Amino acid sequence: MHGLRTGVGAALALATLIGAAGAARAQGGAQVGEIVVTAERRANGMAIVTQPPPYAVVFRRADNLVVEAQVDCDTRDQSDRLTEMKATLRNMIAAASASGEIELGVESDNVIVPLKPEALDTILSPGQREDTTTTTIVVKTHVAQADTFEAASARINGFILKTKVVGRTEVTRTGDWQLTLITPRQYRPQIVAAIGQDANDTLKAFGPGYGVEVAGLEHAVEWSRSGPLDLALYVPYTLKVVPLPAR
Repeated sequence: MHGLRTGVGAALALATLIGAAGAARAQGGAQVGEIVVTAERRANGMAIVTQPPPYAVVFRRADNLVVEAQVDCDTRDQSDRLTEMKATLRNMIAAASASGEIELGVESDNVIVPLKPEALDTILSPGQREDTTTTTIVVKTHVAQADTFEAASARINGFILKTKVVGRTEVTRTGDWQLTLITPRQYRPQIVAAIGQDANDTLKAFGPGYGVEVAGLEHAVEWSRSGPLDLALYVPYTLKVVPLPAR
C-alpha cells in the first residue's frame, strides 16, 4: 500500500484533504518574507472556502502550496539516532534541490525560512517518548497558474514517499495543506488602485453633487483564501458617500 510515511515497516494511506480555508491576517504586521496563510476552519472533514471580505480585492494565485512533515527516529543510542536523523534530512535537502519542484523550510512565527544543512542541529528536539528525536519541517511546491490542487499536492506526496530514510528514521506528512504568500506588501499599489476604482464606481451610482471619503488606507495588506490555490488580498478601509458643498 502506498503511504505518506517512509521508514522501517511504516505506511500511511494517502489523503487528499485540503486544509480548511479561512481569513488570515498579518501576524504582528509582518509584510516581508514568505507568510503562511493559516487554515482556520473545517466542516465535516472538508475545506471551507470563505468569501473575500466586503472590500475591493486583488485576486492572485498563492506562491506555494505547503504542508508539514514530521521526521522521527527511535534508535536507542543517541549519537546514532542524531546521525540517522541528520543523514535523512540531508537526503531530503539534496533531493529537493535536485527536483527543481520542491523546497524545504522551517516555520517560525508564521513565516517560512529555508532549511539549510548547517541548521540541522538547531531544529532537532527530544520526542514524546524516551530515546526518540523529532523535528517538523515544511515541504512546499511552487503554484503555477495552470496548477490544480491535485497536481501540486501530488508533487509533495511523491517527494515524501521517495525520501531515502536512514536507519530507524520515519518521515510523516502531518497537518493541513496550506498556502503561502511572499511579501504581501508588494501588492499594495494594485489594491489601492482597486479601492480607487471602487470609490469611483460608488460615486457614479449617486450622481452629481456627491463625493466620497476613504479612510483606513494606512492598514497593512491582509488576505483570505478564495480557493484551493488562490488568495484574495485587500486593505481594510471604509468608504463614505458625502454631499458636496453647495457652490
